[in-house]
Amino acid sequence: MLPDDPLDRLRRYPLLDALRERRSRRFGLGMTLPAGPLGYQSRHPGLPLAEGEEALLAFAACGITGPALADLAYAPGQGGTIMAGLVGRTIASGDAIQSVAVFVINAEATYLLKRPRDFAPQEIAELVALAAADEYQALYRRSRVPVLAGRPAAPLAPPYNLDVNRWSLYDPAGTYFLPVNDLTLLYLNGVLEIFAETTGAFVVDERAGFRAAGLARFARSRGGHLADDPREGRVLTIRDLESLVTEFATIEQGMVIQNLGLMAQAMGLGGFPHWAAHPYGWLQALGFRMDTLPASRYLGLSRPLAWASRLLGRDVPVPLALGLEQGGQVLLAPYRPPYYRSMEAAVRAVVELKFGAAGVFRGGATAGPWRDPSAVAQAAAPPSPAAIDATIAYATYVWERYGRFPAYAPPFRTVLGFQASHLDVEFYDRFYRPEALAATQREHLARWHGGTPPEAPARPDSAR
Repeated sequence: MLPDDPLDRLRRYPLLDALRERRSRRFGLGMTLPAGPLGYQSRHPGLPLAEGEEALLAFAACGITGPALADLAYAPGQGGTIMAGLVGRTIASGDAIQSVAVFVINAEATYLLKRPRDFAPQEIAELVALAAADEYQALYRRSRVPVLAGRPAAPLAPPYNLDVNRWSLYDPAGTYFLPVNDLTLLYLNGVLEIFAETTGAFVVDERAGFRAAGLARFARSRGGHLADDPREGRVLTIRDLESLVTEFATIEQGMVIQNLGLMAQAMGLGGFPHWAAHPYGWLQALGFRMDTLPASRYLGLSRPLAWASRLLGRDVPVPLALGLEQGGQVLLAPYRPPYYRSMEAAVRAVVELKFGAAGVFRGGATAGPWRDPSAVAQAAAPPSPAAIDATIAYATYVWERYGRFPAYAPPFRTVLGFQASHLDVEFYDRFYRPEALAATQREHLARWHGGTPPEAPARPDSAR
């Protein structure tokens, strides 16, 4: 550390200042804004982020912080057992599932930051201790898994990206943070809850004449436990249900992005969030295992429309990410085939995750925050056989009808990315009022790197 310890300053940086002064700041050292009234070419070479800087941003994005409190009611029918994890991160997560995985991409390598469920249970306490001791680089090294050498990227051209971002994306000296939603565990866990006797929701398929989505035998009108009378307000379409899942997971991505913005502000770095929502462009670039589905199947077209589509030569193959594998090791696997032999096996794996011998509410309860985890374990009842069977029937219907799960979104989804870089103060001084930069940005290079940016060799001044 420098004599003027930047980490000590960061510890004391006021939250209210970070909230007031956080901005998207795009122009980094070594960059060029090619045209228009803000056209400018930096006089300085780019400066990559140091490992310690990346480590702090990674911790802000999704660092492991300790047990989730899970202060819920665990009596039957009270919903507490919807929890599917007991470890917290710097961002909130529905049911403590931690459905967002974060990739860190720089010029040298691409890393995946492991989620709590990707660690052995006995490792969690060590990771929490590293964070408590401000050992962020050690935590970063323990948490990251190399995925690729160098810097992959989705293409810049539309529709992979938007025109507004093309000049600034993929700064050679910047570090790129990409959250990826893994939707299937959140989806199946939620369905187990809404198909329980207490809620008793019923799902119909809006693309198949609103027929029951595999749930006919569970309908209350046929002696089952699910409320299929629409007047009760418990009937959903597949799209309704899946929209809830994708929105819930996307909110978690938003918290990742907000934390990155606040940390960048506190450290004095530049950074900005941007659109990264192409359905497969980024996943393909990251090396995900890919498959294709005919467009007619991907879109769930009726048989006549699918036939017409093929006849007109428009039934094109659509890429679909399945999972992330490397050297025979599975890094990200959704709860669906090919990583489970069937949707029934996937549903039962979710139940096992929570109520198996080492599950969240059995042996795993000792990792929770409670003084008496055995009391919670004894009170936490698994889903009823009827709820499990209904979930299996529904998930199997979606898989067989649409050839994928979920039926609308891919199992993995990107929405936003965040690029962090060292700012070129001269650009902002030339075109902006002084308040465009806070003291942290103006002082970052001196405090964190011990100097001012070097001049780029043989580069003319950057007039418009």
